[in-house]
Amino acid sequence: MRSLSIVALSALFCATAPAALLAQDGEAATLASSSASKQLEPLPLAAYGALPDIEDAALSESGKRIAMITTVKGTRALIVLENQNKMLTSVAVGDMKIRNIQWIGDERILIVSSQTEDLGYNFTTDKAEFYVGRVIPVTPDAEAGMIFSKKRNILDAIFGNYGVREIDGRYYGFYGGIELKRNNRSDYIFDHGRPFLFRVDMQDFSVKRVANAARPGHDNDWLIDADGNIAATFEINEENGRWKLRNGARDEIASGQNVQARIGLVGLGYGGATVILSERTDDDIKWFEVPISGGEMKEFLPDVSLERVYFDKQTGHLMGYRERGGKERVVFQDQAKGSALRKVRRAFKDFETRPLDWTGDLSQMIVRTAGNGDSGTWFAVDVKNLRANAIAYERAAIGPEHVGPISTFKYTASDGLEMDGILTLPPGREAKNLPAVVLPHGGPHAHDRETFDWWAQAYASRGYAVFQPNFRGSTGRSSEFRFAGYGEWGRKMQTDKSDGLAALAEKGIVDPKRACIVGASYGGYAALAGVTLQQGIYRCAVAVAPVSDIKDMYQEDYRASGSDRTTKVALARAARPTRSLG
Repeated sequence: MRSLSIVALSALFCATAPAALLAQDGEAATLASSSASKQLEPLPLAAYGALPDIEDAALSESGKRIAMITTVKGTRALIVLENQNKMLTSVAVGDMKIRNIQWIGDERILIVSSQTEDLGYNFTTDKAEFYVGRVIPVTPDAEAGMIFSKKRNILDAIFGNYGVREIDGRYYGFYGGIELKRNNRSDYIFDHGRPFLFRVDMQDFSVKRVANAARPGHDNDWLIDADGNIAATFEINEENGRWKLRNGARDEIASGQNVQARIGLVGLGYGGATVILSERTDDDIKWFEVPISGGEMKEFLPDVSLERVYFDKQTGHLMGYRERGGKERVVFQDQAKGSALRKVRRAFKDFETRPLDWTGDLSQMIVRTAGNGDSGTWFAVDVKNLRANAIAYERAAIGPEHVGPISTFKYTASDGLEMDGILTLPPGREAKNLPAVVLPHGGPHAHDRETFDWWAQAYASRGYAVFQPNFRGSTGRSSEFRFAGYGEWGRKMQTDKSDGLAALAEKGIVDPKRACIVGASYGGYAALAGVTLQQGIYRCAVAVAPVSDIKDMYQEDYRASGSDRTTKVALARAARPTRSLG
C-alpha cells in the first residue's frame, strides 16, 4: 500500500510536475500527452483481458473501516481493513455476481448480488435476474443473515433498495419484496410481481410491512425520510402513463400523464422539504421539484446541465450537484462539503475521477481514478489532513508507461453536427498513418470518456489507433443530442462513426485503408452495419453479442414487458427520426 501527500499524486502516474494540490491555491500541471519516443515491448493481451483486481469498495460510517471486493493471488474475497492497514476479516466470495457493497454503521456489511433464474411457464419472459441481500458482520458476536430469509411468505430477493436509516441506535433497511400466497397445502406460491415495501431490522432480520403493493396495472415507488417514515409515494398507471404523487400524510401533491411512463422519483430535495422527479418526453429530459407539503411543481435547475447529484446516505436528502461542462462547477448547500469535493476533484484533475463513497461530512472518501498513465487506482482520501493512500490497483501489471495516450478528438459530421470521440493511441509510437479500430459503445444511450478502457488499450498496445465515437444518440451532452439518435440506427448514427474515421485520416493520424469496426451489443449492430449498410469503408468487422434483427429486438422487448402499452409507445418513438439539430 502506498501512502502519499496530495502534492505527489500526479507524480505517481506520470513524469510531469505534481498536479493540483488539495489546498485551495494549488495549480495543476499539464499532463504529458505526446507519445514516448521509445517504443515499448507490448504486454501479454491477458493483462488487458483479465478482470480487475478490485471491483468495489465502501467506507464505514466513521471512516475508519474499508470493505473491498478484491482478488488476491487468484482468490476473490471480501476483505475489511481498519485504519487502512489492519486486516479485520476476509470472506471468500467465489464467482458470486456482486452488484454493490455498503456498510451498515461500522459493524456490518451488506452485499447485494444477483443470480439468473429460469422462470418457466406463465411469465412474460423466460429468465430474470434476482437480487439478493446478505449481511456480513465484522465482529464474531453479531448475526449474519439474508434479507427476507426469516419470512417464508416473502421471496428471498430484493425488488428495490430504499436506503438504510439509524433509528434509536438500531439500523433498519427498507426494501421492496414480493409476498407469496398460501396454497391449499402448507407452503406458498407466487401471486403477483408487484412489490410491497418492508422495513428490515439489520440486527435480527425481523421484517415489518410498511406499504402495500401497487394496484394491478400500476407501479409504486417510495422515498424514505431521515426518521424511517415514508416521505413520498409515486404511483403510475402502466397502461396510460397517468401518475400521482402523495406525501407521507397520503395527500396528493402532484399528478399528470406521461404516455411513455417515463417519469419517476429521483430523491428528496434539500432538507427533505421537496420531492425531485425526472421526466422524459419525446424530445427532452427535465427534472421537477414539488414541495412535500403541497404546492406548485416547478422545474428543478432548468438552466443547469447536471453531471451528477449527491444524496446523504443517512437521511436521503439532496446534498448538492456537479454541473456538466468545461468548469464542472460543484454546488452544495453545505459549503464545507462542497469545498471538500472540489479539493478532491482539483487534486485528481488530470484523471477521470469518481468519488465512490464518503462519510457524512465528506472528510473521508474513497476515490477511483483512471486515464492517462493510470490503468485504474483506488484511493482512500483524508480531506482534512490533505493526504491520500492508494489502497488498490485494478491492473497492477499495466504500468503508466504501457497506457496509451487518451484524448478527445473533435470533428464535424457530414450534416454539420459537431461531434467528438475518444482517441487512444499506441504507447511509444508516432500518431501517423496508423491502422485503426473504430470501437462504438453499446447502449446506444451511453458515452465514452477520457479514461482507461481495457478493450481500447489492448488494441492500442498492438499498434492500432482506437477511436470511440460519441455519435448522435449518445449521452453526456444535451438531451437534444441524445434524442437526435431516434430513428437513426443504420443512418446518421452510422455515418457519424465513419465521418470520424475520415476526419482522423484527413489529419494523417490513421490509414483509412487499414480500418476495422468492432463493437458489442448496439456497438455490434454498428459493426455489422459498417460492412453491410455501408460498403468499402472497413476491411473487417467484429460483432460481440450484437443486435442483428431490430424487429426481433422490438418484439422481444414488447413481449418481456407483458405487452405493456407504454413500452410499445416508447419503442415506436425511438424508431422515428427526431427533428434536425442542424
